[in-house]
Amino acid sequence: MSHTPQTLIPVEPDNESPPTQIPASPNGSNSDPTRTPTLLHVSFNQDSGCFAAATDRGFRIFNCDPFREIFRRDFGPGGGIGLVHMLFRCNILAFVGGGPDPRHPVNKVMIWDDHQSRCIGELSFRSEVKGVRLRRDQIVVVLGHKIFVYNFADLKVLHQIETIANPRGLCEVSHVSGSMVLVCPGLQKGQVRVEHYASKRTKFIMAHDSRIACFALTQDGRLLATASSKGTLVRVFNTMDGSLLQEVRRGADRAEIYSLAFSPTAQWLAVSSDKGTVHVFNLKVDSGLLGHDRSQSTSESKPASPRGVSSLSFFKGVLPKYFSSEWSVAQFRLPEGLQHVVAFGHQKNTIVILGMDGSFYRCQFDSAAGGEMTQLEYYNFAKPEETF
Repeated sequence: MSHTPQTLIPVEPDNESPPTQIPASPNGSNSDPTRTPTLLHVSFNQDSGCFAAATDRGFRIFNCDPFREIFRRDFGPGGGIGLVHMLFRCNILAFVGGGPDPRHPVNKVMIWDDHQSRCIGELSFRSEVKGVRLRRDQIVVVLGHKIFVYNFADLKVLHQIETIANPRGLCEVSHVSGSMVLVCPGLQKGQVRVEHYASKRTKFIMAHDSRIACFALTQDGRLLATASSKGTLVRVFNTMDGSLLQEVRRGADRAEIYSLAFSPTAQWLAVSSDKGTVHVFNLKVDSGLLGHDRSQSTSESKPASPRGVSSLSFFKGVLPKYFSSEWSVAQFRLPEGLQHVVAFGHQKNTIVILGMDGSFYRCQFDSAAGGEMTQLEYYNFAKPEETF
C-alpha cells in the first residue's frame, strides 16, 4: 500500500495546547537555553539512521552518521513528551505526553507534522499509552493489556490484540514494504505472539519460562530475538514456524535486558543490559532464510576463530548448559545501571549506543578477532548548548 503522510485526517488539537503557542525553534520565548532538559525517552527510526529524543520540554531529532542534530522543538514548561517515534525520515512523528508536566495526556497518541509544526491527528484511549510503532501504512499503539493496529491513511482500527500485562509496551513490527509482521507478548508468561498479516496466520512461541523482557525483529520480520526477565540467555526464532534457531548467553548473572538489535543482514545481534556491557553475537542462521547472500562478503562469512563458543563445549551433555552456550564475539563497557539502547551503524561492523543520560557512542568491533570494541565517537546530545 502506498502512503503519503500528508493524507492524515486533521483533527482539532487539544484546547490546552493550541499550535499557535508552539515555537518553531529552540529560541522561543518560553525556552530556557541554560537548562538541560530531562531525557524521558529515546528511539531509533526504522533503519537506525536517525534517532528521536523526548524530554520534559519537547523533542529533538538527530542524524547518526554523521552525528548531528537535525532539529528540535522546545515547547517550554508544560511541554513534556514521554514517547516519540519517527517515520523513517519523513515529516511525520508520533508522540505521547510524559514527565511531571506533560504536553498532552498520557492516554493520547499525537500525530505531528513537522512541516506544519503542529499535531494533525490524535488517537485517544481509556488507559495510558505504553508504546507506539510506525510503518508507512500502519500505526500500532500499545496499552497495558491491549494492542491496536490502525490504518495510517484514515486512522481506522484494523486489528485489536489482547496481551498479558505489558508495562514496557513491548511490540515490534517489520518495516520492509509489503504485509506487516507484528510481534507482541502473548497471554501467558514467557509467550510471544507473532501476527503474519499476509497469510492471516497467528503463531505462538513459548520463548522463555520467565516473563518476556525484550525482543527484536529483523526488518523483514522473519527472525525474532527474545530475552526474559532473567537476562542470561537470548534466543533467536524463525517467526514462520516458531522454531528455535540459536541460543546465545549474555552472562551467568541475572540482568535486565534493555535492548536487542539485529544487523541489517542478520549476521550479528547486539544486546544491552544494566550490567553496563553491550555484547555482539555472531548469528549462524541460514542466510537463505532472509534472502541475503552473505557468503559474498568475507567480513560476513563464518568468524575466523571460535571465540564465541566456550572451549568446554566438548563436554556438552555432561557439564551444565552454561559451559556449552555461545558467548559474545565483542563487548563494549558502559556505566552500570544506566539504560542504553543499541543499533547497528551504517558503517561496517559499527554499533551506535544511546544512553538515557544523553550519551551517544559509536564503536567498532573486529569481526574476526572479537574482544573489546573500539570507541570511534562520543557526544552528549542532551546538553542545550551542544552544537554538532
